[in-house]
Amino acid sequence: MPLIPLLPLSNDSLMSTTIPVDLSSNTPRPLYRLITGPLAPGDRLDITADARVSNACGYPGGTRYTVGVGWHLWRYTYTAAGASAVPWERIGHYSGTNVTPETHHLDLHIARLYTVPADWTPGDRMAIVLQADAHSTAWKANGGGDSLSADAGYGQLIVRPWVNVPAPPEPEPCACEPVS
Repeated sequence: MPLIPLLPLSNDSLMSTTIPVDLSSNTPRPLYRLITGPLAPGDRLDITADARVSNACGYPGGTRYTVGVGWHLWRYTYTAAGASAVPWERIGHYSGTNVTPETHHLDLHIARLYTVPADWTPGDRMAIVLQADAHSTAWKANGGGDSLSADAGYGQLIVRPWVNVPAPPEPEPCACEPVS
């Protein structure tokens, strides 16, 4: 079936303004979330996400240190029950780098062309989420309560859906009389 583009969807409402710094990378925070319209297996989603975080750990008067930042895209089936009631699946690669006290700000960018899987229930809507986590071996330097700030006004999540269009039905045979 051919794919046709639908109008892009976007969201620039930041969900979390802080990302706690700890030793593991198992404490991500959602930055942006977007809910698609109904989808079917084989539909494609062209996803782009941007965000910015700032490292002011230890400022002022504490120990300044480098923080590793990881960011990634996730999806789940959107239901009225909410995000915690359904399984989440990572739909893109992990991205990551360090933000030092000197650089202070770090721009996050990720893009993915995602094909809706064959086991997707036709007509279900999908939630797409950009998440980020912060980790450092120096995370206890100031008592263990440091966090990165997720900066409002510097990011967004955009999804450009491409949906399958069924082939038009075969025309009915003509029962017409020839014209002479």
